[in-house]
Amino acid sequence: MQLKHKIVALGILPLVLAIAVICALVISLNRQLGDQQAQLIEDSILASKRAELKNYVEMAKSLIEPLYDDGHGDAHAQQQVLEELRKLSFGINGYFFVYDHEGRSLMHARQSELVGQYLWDMKDPHGLPVIQALLKSAQSGEGFQRYAWNKPSSGQVTDKLAYVVMLDRWGWMLGTGIYLEDVERATQQARAEVAMGIRKTMMAIAVVALVAVLFVFATGMTLNVSEHRLADKKLQRLTQRIVSLQEEERSRVSRELHDGISQVLVSIKFQFELASHVLENGQDKGLGILRDATERLGEAIGEVRSLSHDLRSSLLDTLGLQAAIGQLAAEFEQRSGLTVTYNDNEFDCHLVDGAAVSLFRIVQEGLTNIERHAHAKNVSITLHGSEENVRLTVVDDGVGFNVAQVERRHTGIGLRNIRERVEHFGGRFDLVSMPGRSELDVLLPMKLPGGKR
Repeated sequence: MQLKHKIVALGILPLVLAIAVICALVISLNRQLGDQQAQLIEDSILASKRAELKNYVEMAKSLIEPLYDDGHGDAHAQQQVLEELRKLSFGINGYFFVYDHEGRSLMHARQSELVGQYLWDMKDPHGLPVIQALLKSAQSGEGFQRYAWNKPSSGQVTDKLAYVVMLDRWGWMLGTGIYLEDVERATQQARAEVAMGIRKTMMAIAVVALVAVLFVFATGMTLNVSEHRLADKKLQRLTQRIVSLQEEERSRVSRELHDGISQVLVSIKFQFELASHVLENGQDKGLGILRDATERLGEAIGEVRSLSHDLRSSLLDTLGLQAAIGQLAAEFEQRSGLTVTYNDNEFDCHLVDGAAVSLFRIVQEGLTNIERHAHAKNVSITLHGSEENVRLTVVDDGVGFNVAQVERRHTGIGLRNIRERVEHFGGRFDLVSMPGRSELDVLLPMKLPGGKR
């Protein structure tokens, strides 16, 4: 994966992860709130129904109280009580029921087929022994019991809440109940509203996430386009600089050949022709002309050697970097008239492939700049190596220059070319200049005999 794609991914993935975590938290919290809301609604409705059931039972007790408190004719009074309770009802599914302490049904206003049956072991679909649970609740005084029972109006088993009391003197259990379908509907509606809220919240988060991801993606694409354009411009400048360097080098070699070697060879040719003509006429001065031509031929050979040396020093391949820089310093001193001091610590040079050529070219470029611009009198070149690295310094006592201003110009090989050579090999390049002293300092890593840096 390319670096630009990694940057875009690193921008989008944490955002998506954060949104996913937020969504999970929102869903969890909303569900908790929904459960709490549903529980509050259920508790509120059940509280009102408990109060309603208790009022119904109290009303029934007050109605049968005269017959229950009459001590005469208990059997007759009991029958009258059962008849009165059978007549009482509230709504389609609101009725009273009576059981004795053994679980026998004495009265059931809506399910007469149960009357007279012993229902002690009858269980609802949840496995609850209904009559036992009702008797236990009535005897404990708590009174309320929740269970599942067949609803008369629909014929379906539905949750029911009952309130029962004991008529202790007769050993009866009196009670009534309310079916809880409305409670289930209310809680389901509350949960549905919560689910709808969750969906709306998720949609809003999804829209925000989509906008954010698109924004990050668009920003990344914009940066990529900008980087591509910048890279293209840099590549164009680099290509143009390489072409310019090639043309400059060709122009220099052409100029050297035309102005130097070519003219010397033409002069030698004329001298050989003149010597041949003189010797044919039997004149004695032909030998002197040949000697002059031979001397000029030696000069031409020297020019060729000098030009070849400028292109690539043969000493780099034969005697190594130290000797090549030493010869370059001596030739520069002879040509420029400046005082050049060169020293090295005679280290074993195990540089990375190509680094020696780069150091040689850096010295060449540094000396060329000193000759053209520094107006110096003294130059010092130092090459010191160790097991880890090699350090090259070129110091002159010239007029100095503004380093930052020169590096911003982007023209010629100059300092930018030196810096690029050093950075290519993972080295360090420092340049300090002021009136009276300019120092070029290069540090390159040394390759150990095993081939490791």
